[in-house]
Amino acid sequence: MGDTRWKPSVTVAGVIEHAGHYLLVEEMTAEGLRLNNPAGHLDPGESLLDAVVREVLEETARAFVPEALVGTYLARFRHVRSGEDITYLRFAICGGVGDAIAGRVLDEPIHRTLWMTPDELRACPERHRSPLLMRCIDDHRAGRRAPLALLHADPSLYAPLG
Repeated sequence: MGDTRWKPSVTVAGVIEHAGHYLLVEEMTAEGLRLNNPAGHLDPGESLLDAVVREVLEETARAFVPEALVGTYLARFRHVRSGEDITYLRFAICGGVGDAIAGRVLDEPIHRTLWMTPDELRACPERHRSPLLMRCIDDHRAGRRAPLALLHADPSLYAPLG
């Protein structure tokens, strides 16, 4: 008998603010170009912090230094074109970045990075990849922070199974 247990898709998102602007990615989706936090899926054998550092680097060409957990979000989406129904468990982590690394190419399907204010983002909800984009930024602006020490990764995560 197959495993019929429901499992959400675990993702991480970097929430990066500088001088009132947030670092975002514009990425190609099935619905066209959309704005998002630098974000992606947790890979096997990876901690949440490893994942967010990797995703921010891949999508922005900038090294990310995590500072705090902004929040965890459980959200369900039905993709417009495919009809696929997916529940995501997102861990939003704020932190800082340096300058873009010269010569580093952005991962597909990232079109470009850009810095936007919350008001600019609020003015274009049709361009958001999901409602989680604005929710993470609003929570960050509200000062929601939890220590990274809450994000545990058991050492067995890194050990080969067998």
